[in-house]
Amino acid sequence: MGAGEVVQGLKPVAAMVVVQVVFAGVNIFYKLAVVCDGMDMRVLVAYRYLFASAVLAPLAYFVERKNRTKMTWRVVMLSFVCGLAGGSLAQNLYISGMKLTSATFATAMTNLIPAVTFLLAVLCRYERLAIRTAAGQAKLAGTLLGVGGAMLLTFYKGAEVTPWQTHLDVAAALQARHPGLATAAGDATGNRVMGSMLVIGSCFFYALWLILQAKLSREYPFHYTSTALMCVMSGAQSAAFALCFDRDAAQWHLGLDIRLLSVVYSGVLASGVMLVVLSWCVKRRGPLFASVFNPLMLVVVAVLGSLLLDEKMHLGTLLGGALIVVGLYAVLWGKGRETAVEAAKVGDDNQQIDVVVVVVQQQQAAAADATTAAQACEEPSDRTIASSLRHSDSYIHRSCGF
Repeated sequence: MGAGEVVQGLKPVAAMVVVQVVFAGVNIFYKLAVVCDGMDMRVLVAYRYLFASAVLAPLAYFVERKNRTKMTWRVVMLSFVCGLAGGSLAQNLYISGMKLTSATFATAMTNLIPAVTFLLAVLCRYERLAIRTAAGQAKLAGTLLGVGGAMLLTFYKGAEVTPWQTHLDVAAALQARHPGLATAAGDATGNRVMGSMLVIGSCFFYALWLILQAKLSREYPFHYTSTALMCVMSGAQSAAFALCFDRDAAQWHLGLDIRLLSVVYSGVLASGVMLVVLSWCVKRRGPLFASVFNPLMLVVVAVLGSLLLDEKMHLGTLLGGALIVVGLYAVLWGKGRETAVEAAKVGDDNQQIDVVVVVVQQQQAAAADATTAAQACEEPSDRTIASSLRHSDSYIHRSCGF
């Protein structure tokens, strides 16, 4: 394997790491905008996809206008379902579940996405279980290790092991401007069972979106256009949903503050650019490959939280992060081994096809030689018969006096 092939193989991995870092930043901005500044989460989701649509629509038009094929109604409907599953339903169910439980519990539940995606991918035949093979066992064990590590990172604290002390708390500075928010949040209680069901529903729809995105990428392989269309669908759906619950004009007002920054970051960078990258990774390596990187976001959130929000790191963070990394390596190894086996099978099939083609060409050449030889044998006989006829005709003509 050459250096170029190694670089090509590492591109999807590096892209997914960048995606998870950006998505981790979204969680930080969510906390700053909603918990600390009082912005309605449904309005933030609507603005997020509307801003993403405004950026991606012209970009998709200019980048893919020469190569883009005609869009069918099937592609439009599939984009609508993708926007509904991965955008409107997944985000708003997550928000509702987080309000009924807690942000920590909801974040922990999102680590069920790899397991749900694995099951859906197997059912939809995008992934093979192959439990008797080493690759299948590695993918299954890696997925379970990733989920287990994320759960350990969230629920087990342990001793404090923060390696640095920044004393920087952006959330406290924002809460000082809105003192009533912390009290309201502390007095809120909810139905934990219903909240759990809502967050599990969010995980299911997000995993379903990964499966549908793989299908959409095959049927319409234009990432910018398909992502822009999906964001337009999600923006319209989320705006309608937000208006049904909150028509206060103050919630929709954006100024030069953390609300605008959160909307621009989550809409332009996360839902705009990163969704294009995520769609490309799904097309290249499949939905399971994309989903197993989700637990990595918790590690990044823990680091960013300790640096920017003065949150303390604990032993559970390090142990859970170690399990997540081991799980990721296991899944990546299984995917790599499975890809190598499939490539070897394709090479054998191509070799068999080449052999068959050569044999057929040799048979055709032999048949052509035989036909040429037969024609060569037939031509002298025809000339002999024609000469005999000419001699006979000349004899008859001379004997008759002509």
